[in-house]
Amino acid sequence: MPTNGPHAAYLAEGPRVGIRHFRYEDADEFTARARESRDLHQPWLFPPDTAPAYAAYTRARLESPDTEPLLVCERGAGGAIAGYININNIVRGGFLSGTLGYGAFAHAAGRGLMGEGLGLVLGHAFGPLGLHRLEANIQPLNEASIRLVRRAGFRLEGYSPAFLFVDGAWRDHERWAVASTGRSLPGN
Repeated sequence: MPTNGPHAAYLAEGPRVGIRHFRYEDADEFTARARESRDLHQPWLFPPDTAPAYAAYTRARLESPDTEPLLVCERGAGGAIAGYININNIVRGGFLSGTLGYGAFAHAAGRGLMGEGLGLVLGHAFGPLGLHRLEANIQPLNEASIRLVRRAGFRLEGYSPAFLFVDGAWRDHERWAVASTGRSLPGN
């Protein structure tokens, strides 16, 4: 399996990016990219930008059975981290669903890397993880995020007032979702 650097194997890869799990050793690069990307991210999201915050963020995701924490890394740039896509709140059983949380870093924004990465994440979610549905909750004015999920085949399913607490206030969100097709439940 191709690797990103000497220690990390990709779960899936495309022409320009691969996806892999978060690692504690990614703290320096991840937090530097988060600091460089503040203007891009805020007011939509606030990824960890210090080593202690990254350690706590990563530990919570790596230790949770209902989260799949993934980094989108550039294949032709020495594995540089382009962004991240977490599959959160994974529910098994008859639901087989998860919610996405993601962000591109400024150096990668607008280059199509996150779109390619999201396609790989969908393949991973609907393949090896065995999920049926993914949802992304997006603030209505976050046009770049809406374009990303729309291009990946998500459809607008609804509007939720005061849905998530972000940047000191309850924010309205649109609910976008995509489902796998032609799949049956395990054991059927």
